[in-house]
Amino acid sequence: MDGTLLTTGGAGASAWSQACVTLHGSPVDIERITESGMTDSAVARAALRDVLGRDPVPIELDALTEAYLEHLPEAVAASDNYRLSPGIVPLLERLSAEGITLGLTTGNIEPAAKIKLERGGLNRFFGFGGFGSDSNLRPELTRRGMERGIALSGGTLVKDDFIAVGDTPLDVLAAHGIGIRIVGVATGLYEVEDLTRAEWALATVKAGFPV
Repeated sequence: MDGTLLTTGGAGASAWSQACVTLHGSPVDIERITESGMTDSAVARAALRDVLGRDPVPIELDALTEAYLEHLPEAVAASDNYRLSPGIVPLLERLSAEGITLGLTTGNIEPAAKIKLERGGLNRFFGFGGFGSDSNLRPELTRRGMERGIALSGGTLVKDDFIAVGDTPLDVLAAHGIGIRIVGVATGLYEVEDLTRAEWALATVKAGFPV
């Protein structure tokens, strides 16, 4: 989602840092200690390890995640650099009009994903998804999204009908980890050359989307 559909312009990192200040009195540089494509639970763990100097316990992870969700709406609303990826709205509108079932696969926990999508008016396109709140493992949360899509279709969709779209090598590994194809789009921090293990690697979704 982040880097593929949109960028929040650092709002997520800001909200994590504010959460650390709220709970532990210390900010954290999320961009320094994480990499693109990590799940929210992995980000929370990295943030607390940096602030506390030790591995956090589950109650600390839960508290930080709750504080993050409290700060995220304001951070997203205030971001001057929030933007949608080039061509993403026309593409989603076209796919929806053609009856293509659309879902999310993202390392964001579900409430955070909806907050980030809301500012750009994108929640309307997605009826299901796999989220960081389902699993810390990218292939597993991708699988959960696929299973929900199959259930939503009443069983008319099968695994081979699904194509993932992502902007990081971790997205490619997650899709291939459950045996589905993926379109790599260089709309995030990676170049087309970094995504060549995907079945398709494009500069943007306007550069010849295969569906």
